[in-house]
Amino acid sequence: MHYKKYIFSCFFFSCYLLSCAQPVEKNKTVNPQHNMDNKQIPTGIITDTAYFGEGCFWCTEAFFQRLKGVYEVNSGYGGGHVANPTYEQVCDKNTGHVELAQIIYDPNEVSFDELLEVFWKTHDPTTLNQQGADVGPQYRSVIFYTNEMQREKAEQYKAALDKSGAFNKPIVTAIEPFKNFYRAEQYHQNYYNNNDDAAYCRFVIRPKLEKFEKVFKNKLKKGVE
Repeated sequence: MHYKKYIFSCFFFSCYLLSCAQPVEKNKTVNPQHNMDNKQIPTGIITDTAYFGEGCFWCTEAFFQRLKGVYEVNSGYGGGHVANPTYEQVCDKNTGHVELAQIIYDPNEVSFDELLEVFWKTHDPTTLNQQGADVGPQYRSVIFYTNEMQREKAEQYKAALDKSGAFNKPIVTAIEPFKNFYRAEQYHQNYYNNNDDAAYCRFVIRPKLEKFEKVFKNKLKKGVE
């Protein structure tokens, strides 16, 4: 009996270590050379913004940072009813917010269709309020559209995927109008690049990132491929 309890304790502890909702080192020194976002947008470039929720924003950020045409990725919270929520409040599952990536991009270099392709291929859109060990409404799969073009393209892509049978279960991704976005605490920004030795980064993000870089090899920023 004690042996079984030990096994279950180890199992749940390992799941916790591989969950996004765990204490993080808030005051860690950040190496500016690790920042993959080129936030100096060239003069004359008109950007657009996409808002995707596909589980832990640490993962989502790492994917989209590496795409050509993406100038900035911010991790944050959106869709809820509490202004300026903290990470702890969102993890308590009472604010209505989702962990989101705000993606600022050049539509002449990377289209919204291409962003959608990355979105659908980098998480499981058939699991409700869950991605792996990350469980809760803040991890739901969602696209917050900012205009009719984004809404139409997202709905068409979702319908085509469902019809194609690409997934064994129905897609539960929500497609909703943009409501709000609050940038997460600074220690969440550029998380993977600054914490690649952390357990979650090594065992959850890194394997996904390696697959992502193989699939989207021709769409990566110079120096990533």
